[in-house]
Amino acid sequence: MRQSLRKPLLLAFTLLLSIASCHAWSVPKDRSIIQQTRSVDSLYQNQNHGPACLDLDRSERETISTLSPSSLQMNSISAGGSKDDSVPLGRKIRAFTQKNSFLLGMATAVMFAKLFPSLGVNGGVMKPELFIGKFGVTMIFLLSGVSLELSELKSAVANIKLNGMVQAGSFLAWPFLVGVPLTTALKKLLPNFLPKALMEGILILTCLPTTVNMCVLLTGAAGGNVAASLANAVMGNMMGIFVTPALLMYFFGTAIELPFLNMVLKLCNKVLVPVAVGQVLRATPAKHFFVNNKKAFKSLQEFILIGLVWNAFCNAFTKGLGIEFSHGLFLLGLLSSLHLGSFAVLYKLFKSKLVNFSNADAIAATYCTSHKTLAFGLPLLNTIFEGNPNLAAYCAPVMFIHPLQLLLGSLIASKIKEESEDA
Repeated sequence: MRQSLRKPLLLAFTLLLSIASCHAWSVPKDRSIIQQTRSVDSLYQNQNHGPACLDLDRSERETISTLSPSSLQMNSISAGGSKDDSVPLGRKIRAFTQKNSFLLGMATAVMFAKLFPSLGVNGGVMKPELFIGKFGVTMIFLLSGVSLELSELKSAVANIKLNGMVQAGSFLAWPFLVGVPLTTALKKLLPNFLPKALMEGILILTCLPTTVNMCVLLTGAAGGNVAASLANAVMGNMMGIFVTPALLMYFFGTAIELPFLNMVLKLCNKVLVPVAVGQVLRATPAKHFFVNNKKAFKSLQEFILIGLVWNAFCNAFTKGLGIEFSHGLFLLGLLSSLHLGSFAVLYKLFKSKLVNFSNADAIAATYCTSHKTLAFGLPLLNTIFEGNPNLAAYCAPVMFIHPLQLLLGSLIASKIKEESEDA
């Protein structure tokens, strides 16, 4: 059963990635082409005549030097943006891979996980849960601490309006406006298709807080307010220790006893300590080293994110999800649609004049509110439902949503970043 489940799910994930990647790589038209033409014309002039070319690396200067401003202007007028034949094919390929290296890395991670799943599984020979899950995540929050001004963190914590809307979305809107109506509709429309335990697992998913690290990293990749995302990730998971069990008790009437102190200590050790160390390093020469090598550290963060995707898919392909293929395929489509739909609605809401958030705040709020945590969710569910025969079905939606959020969120981040730069 596992083999029959893994291959179609891999195909579905790869197809989803390919469609999204093609959309993200589509040639921009009209106004955006003209803007890019003006930008490259300016860089071309600086590359030959001005000191601004010092801000460009060697590959960028080589690429710009091969682009004629006049030919770019002709391309901007054409309807489809015709190719510039003066640029050698090798340089075109190199420019394409450099621009889309993150998306190509995501696709490679999924395929590599399928081919060699034992290498990236937790407890395997490469110990990804240690080098990526622990050290890699710690590095992400350490770099966040180094890059953030203390005033930004204070401002983020003091933004009661944004924080209140994010937490209300996570713990009120998700379970009561999404979870309950969705599971009720599934019971009426497909009464004999999904098992009761799996539908309860979907409702359980909506009660979880936001992700601890994923929303922070994706917010940064999309050009959002990292400080606001970090503040809400910490607050959400702190609140989740108490609010999530209360919601589950309300829906399922389960008597719950949780190791609250251990959960608080784990969250502090994983998030707050690295951020605090990063803030201390800002007072040392390490800050200048970070600023001077900002591009390299950004690549390091993207590499860690790709590693997390690889680890998540290796675990999924190796251990399976404990459900039938038809149920898994339906869950894949349902959760993909749910995540993309919720992201679109939330992004539109947070960018509207009704709430009056900046673009950076809207990006942070959208990522934080649309995400559900695996790192907090699985230990919590194992604790609450220990010994329950339906435990695998309760955990399946959480295991599905984790790689989906990472995959789709990364593709969306690239698109949002491009649109913000073109605006």
